[in-house]
Amino acid sequence: MKIRDILNTGEKSFSFEFFPPRQYNSILELGINIGQLLKLSPSFISVTYGAGGSTQDASFNLIDYINNKIGLVTMAHYTCVNATKEKVQRDLDFFEEKNIENLILLRGDPPKGGTKFIDNGGDFHFASDLIEFVARQNRFCIAAAGYPESHPESESPDKDVEYLKCKVDKGVDFVVTQLFFDNSYYFDFVNRTRKAGITVPIIPGIMPITNFKQIKKFTQMCGSKIPGDLVQKLEPYQEDLLKTYEIGVEFSINQCRELLEHGAPGLHFYTLNKSRATVDIFSSIK
Repeated sequence: MKIRDILNTGEKSFSFEFFPPRQYNSILELGINIGQLLKLSPSFISVTYGAGGSTQDASFNLIDYINNKIGLVTMAHYTCVNATKEKVQRDLDFFEEKNIENLILLRGDPPKGGTKFIDNGGDFHFASDLIEFVARQNRFCIAAAGYPESHPESESPDKDVEYLKCKVDKGVDFVVTQLFFDNSYYFDFVNRTRKAGITVPIIPGIMPITNFKQIKKFTQMCGSKIPGDLVQKLEPYQEDLLKTYEIGVEFSINQCRELLEHGAPGLHFYTLNKSRATVDIFSSIK
C-alpha cells in the first residue's frame, strides 16, 4: 500500500523509524522492540541506513523482512550521495521486486567521520534530482525531509522552504520533518510552506528523550534546539536515566497532544530501535 493513500483517508497516521543493527545482541533487541510496537498497529514503518549508505545491504534486508514477512507498510530511506543513474535504477528495480512502494528520498549525509558533504561527481547532486528521476517512473510513493528549524546548510528559512517547494513540485507526496522539541517551529514551518503553495501532508518527527547526553549530541548534529525550560528540568538528572525517562516521556506526551490537536496529520517516531518510550507515549495519546 502507498502511504499517500493512508494519509488521504484523513485518519491520523502513527509511524516508527528503525535502523539496521550491526551486532547480534542488537538484532535480538530490535526484534523484541518491533514485536512490542506491532501491538500498536502502526500506519507504516521506515528503515534508514548509515551515513553514505554504509549499511545499505542490511537496510534492504530489514525492509524486505518487515514488508514481506511481518506484513507492515514499509518506507525505505534512500540517498543519492555520489550515486550513478545505473546504480539507482538497479535499487529501484529491487524495491519494486520486493513490493516496496514507499521511499523517502534524501541527498544523504557525509560518510562516517566526515563533517561536510563533498560532491564526488555522481549523477545526483541534490535530493530534488533524485526525486525527479524516481517520480518520472511513476512507481513509488515519495516522501521528502522537512526542517522546521531549517536545514543546517540552508542560507535562510525562506530559502529552505523554496528548496522544499522545488522537491514537492518534482513529485513528493508527503513530508516528514526532522526532530524538534518546540512545536512553534513546526507550526510556523507549516504556515510558511502553505503560503509558498506546498499542500502535501507534513508529518512531524518526534524523538522521545530518554538519555539527555545522547539527545544533546543529536540536536548538535541536526541543528535542533532543546527549549531552555526543558534543559533546566533535565540537566540535574542527566546521570539518572529513570528520572530522565520520566521527564522526557511526559514532555513528549504533551508535545504530541498539542501537535495532533492543532492539525498535524500524524506523528513519526524516531525510536532509536527502542520501544518502551514510544509505547508509553502512544498509549497516552491514542
